[in-house]
Amino acid sequence: MKIAIIGTGMVGQALAAQFSELGHQVTVGTRNVAATLAKTEADGMGNPPFSAWIKGHTSVVLKTFAEAASQAELVVNATSGHGSLEALKLAGTENLAGKILMDIANPLDFSQGMPPFLFVANQDSLGEQIQKAFPEAKVVKTLNIVTAALMVNPEMAAGGDHSMFVSGNDAQAKATVISILKDFGWKDIIDLGDITNARAAEMLLPIWIRTWGAIGTPFFGFKIAR
Repeated sequence: MKIAIIGTGMVGQALAAQFSELGHQVTVGTRNVAATLAKTEADGMGNPPFSAWIKGHTSVVLKTFAEAASQAELVVNATSGHGSLEALKLAGTENLAGKILMDIANPLDFSQGMPPFLFVANQDSLGEQIQKAFPEAKVVKTLNIVTAALMVNPEMAAGGDHSMFVSGNDAQAKATVISILKDFGWKDIIDLGDITNARAAEMLLPIWIRTWGAIGTPFFGFKIAR
């Protein structure tokens, strides 16, 4: 499958590496290719820059948002939540139409420091805003409730014994995403229903962030015991 990852940060890198390892054709999208490759400093979390990462992942291609999305069968939104709509607009409405848009971003606002708050919640969600902005895309919300490494390797926490949610309006799009999650190693996948249920998944982030602070590691997941 031809896959476009919109976003060059640690989440985008984790997804791109795993998709490539699984044999998919992966293109990472960025606003400015030259500027992205010119960056040599680590990010705010101390992770190496994309320019260093891609040297070890030669099968992954870097292009503009629009170029990446236009060639893809499936598009992954791996941007920070506050920049998601702008990045996807740059990717191009016409390049997203009819395609699965796997949204793993969170509406986190760090403007007042830590812990961040949600800039949209309760009556709306980032997933819904993306679906409204791109009505012809098939938005599926998932993977936003774990740290990047666990997204593609859930066995790193509790041997994989934790749950993942999906939500979206298109049943076939969700089935495709669920198949991808299984390829990543997810075993307990729960379909919450339509895209309005992205509200619930996104509103797990405040407790996720506080749990990280309490236990001192982001390598954990939520388990639905039943």
